[in-house]
Formats: sequence, C-alpha cells, structure tokens
Amino acid sequence: MTETTAYGLSTRSVHAGERRDAEGAVHTPLYNHSTFAFDSTADLLDVVEGRKTGNLYTRYGLNPTIRATEAKLADLEGGEQALAFSSGMAAEAATFLAHCRTGGHIVCIGEVYGGTFELLGDNLPQVGITTTFLRADEVGRLPQVLTGRTRVVFFETPANPTLTVFDIAAISAQARAAGALTVVDNTFATPVNQNPLQHGADLVVHSATKYLGGHSDLTAGALIGPAELLAPVAMWRKNLGQVIAPETAFLLARSLRSLPVRVRAQNDAAAAVAAFLHTHPRVARSHYPGLATGEQKRIVDAQMRGGGGMLSAVLNADADQTAAVVDRLLLFAIAPSLGGVESLVTQPITTTHHGMDPAERAKRGIADSMIRLSVGLEDADDLIADLAQALDAD
Repeated sequence: MTETTAYGLSTRSVHAGERRDAEGAVHTPLYNHSTFAFDSTADLLDVVEGRKTGNLYTRYGLNPTIRATEAKLADLEGGEQALAFSSGMAAEAATFLAHCRTGGHIVCIGEVYGGTFELLGDNLPQVGITTTFLRADEVGRLPQVLTGRTRVVFFETPANPTLTVFDIAAISAQARAAGALTVVDNTFATPVNQNPLQHGADLVVHSATKYLGGHSDLTAGALIGPAELLAPVAMWRKNLGQVIAPETAFLLARSLRSLPVRVRAQNDAAAAVAAFLHTHPRVARSHYPGLATGEQKRIVDAQMRGGGGMLSAVLNADADQTAAVVDRLLLFAIAPSLGGVESLVTQPITTTHHGMDPAERAKRGIADSMIRLSVGLEDADDLIADLAQALDAD
C-alpha cells in the first residue's frame, strides 16, 4: 500500500510502509542481507548519488526491511521520514551530535531518562557541547537560558518518572524564535496518544524498545521528522554503526501493527489503576496525565488523546518500606524498562535514576518512596487487587 494518509490509525499501523515481495508475502519480509546487487553501474550510481531510492548496504539503512519499518514509523507520527536505530539512546546521541557542534548548547527541560542525563551531562561536554538543565518548575525560565549558541531544546512529555506534561506548542515557539530545534521524546505517550510534530516540534524521538516494540523482546530507537533535518543525523548513524538490525526492524514492524490495540487497552487499565492509587491511604502523591488538574490538565486536553500506560506514586513510607511493598507484588514484575504486555514496577532510585545525585533527585520530586508502574495487558481488577495486597500487608 503506497498511500495511507486517508485511513485511520489502526489501518495505517497495519498497512503503512508494507510492500509485497515477488512471492506475495502480505507483509515486508525479513531481508537479512548485508548488501544488495545491481544490474548495472548506472543503476548503482542512481542509488549511491540519491537520484533513486533503493537498497545498497544495510549499515547505511538501505535495506528493504529497515526502509519499510521506517516508512511505517514516519506515517504513524505524521512525519516526512524516519530513521530506525539500534536503541533510543543511539537515536538521541546521533541527533545531538548532528545538530550541535563544539561550542553548541542544549537546553533539557524537566525529568528525563537517567541515560539521557548522563549523555547530556557527562558525555557531550567531552566534545564541547554543554547543556542547561531546567527542572519542570523552571520551564518559565526557558527564554532566559536560550542563547545564540542554543541548537536544541529537548524534553520528554509525559516525563520519566514524574509524568509531568509540557506544552509542546509553547516551548517549540520559544525555541524557534531563538533559532533552536525542538526535539520531543514521545516514548511514554506513543503516536497513539500524542503527535508532537502536529504541535510544533521539529523532531520526535522514541525508545522503540518500549511501547513501539511492546513485547520486551527487542531493543531499538527511532527519529522522525523532516527529511532535511534527518539527513545529517543519517550520516552520524551510518558512520557510528548505529543502524537497526534487519531482524530487529522486522520484529518492530510486527509490533507496530498492533500498537493502537495494545496502547488503548493499556490506557484504560492504567487509568483504573491510577484512580485506585489516588485514593489509597498509603499513597502520598500519584502522578498520571489522566488525573491532571489545573494547567497540567489544560496541556493534556490540548495535546493528548489518552493518558498512557505509565504512572508513578509516592508512598507514605521510607525507601526500605517501599521496597517491601514492591517485593510483595505478584503480577508486577520488578524490572526496568516499560511498555510491554506485562506489567512492571520499579523504584526509580534503584534503576532509571540510581546514578543521579540524591539531592538532585529530591529537587526533581523523585522521592526514595516513589514507585513507577508500567501497566500491561492484564485485567485491571487483577492489577488493582495485587497492589491492594502489597500496600495493605503492613
């Protein structure tokens, strides 16, 4: 199917980017080949020099399985093109390196994945790229910290693990006025619940390991946006060897076909779990976009179509007591990552933000007694009963 823009999201998830091969396969097959042959030197040069699209060499991403998966990713996010990577961190690193130079500046807003903090705070300064970190409650300072050197404004929405939502349109407008690109991590929301490009973002990044993969059986990343902005990133991906493997691209395309069904079910279950935790006496604070009030609710209503499958809660407990609650859970597996069909639980202080300075965690609302839940496809009543027994045991 070559044109899917007139169809709904579920139809596009199944059909976008797919190409039947000579054998009539209903989905693009796995082409587990490192290189591809040509009938003539002229045909080869047409692809090498960009006059025609085609397959050449898998490390370049010019592989039919990879290209089909990228076309599907671009369609779902409403972008012109997509690049698929070996991981979400690979996608972020290539993006920052492509659009910044020595002496360049990045602004990171709010809470983000711990690996992203390390990349921005520890790795990129070694090549002369600095980052200003703004907490969620400091977003109003963005115009003050944007400079002539600022090349990228980066944020997650909803953020990990506080589920704070940020106004994509407002931040993008401020960044654009300063000559900077806005890059939004849409991993938590997924294209089912939010499309940042529609609200003014320049680029969208995903850890495809999470909801896009959806079965905890692959590691991948994705970047979606205009071809002009993806071209320099593709060069970094090629030369750093960050391209997704064909086998992984094949699995990812499989998962994308069921993405709307999975995420919508997870939205419903997570909303029920969040409502239970919100009123439980052992929960001091709960965080879920569907429970947002005030300005946060205004943003959610303006840019999201669903609350997502992620939530967090701060317990009336210390770190050890919180770990005991986590250890009593039966259906929620104790594990990092998120977005799979199985429900997961973690204390951010032990996994995603373990390496962050405790004082900095406290400033950002990442308490020792915080638990982060990734709600899977189990029955919501069973998940709520599991949480109830774990919370009420003491």
